[in-house]
Amino acid sequence: MQTDKSEQMRSVAADTRGKHRISAELKRLEQETRFLEEELDQLEKMEAASAACKEILSNVETRPDPLLPITNGPTNPSWDRWFEGPQDKSGCRCWIL
Repeated sequence: MQTDKSEQMRSVAADTRGKHRISAELKRLEQETRFLEEELDQLEKMEAASAACKEILSNVETRPDPLLPITNGPTNPSWDRWFEGPQDKSGCRCWIL
């Protein structure tokens, strides 16, 4: 008789813990659903990314970089030879070019 009562108490306690876990999981899922719905609403209100990218690109292209000096050509033309390939490629024996 004593064991029947203790088993019933254990099953009731286990049942309430199970209900609590299910309830907590349900609340978490509802919260996640709410967050996803809010994010979807924000995305729907947002303008197309391509339009924003075009606007940024046009702004960046029209303004010079303040950190780079403005030059109208090479200040020292002898430096160009380091950045150009060889004029006569048949005479070049390097394997990269």
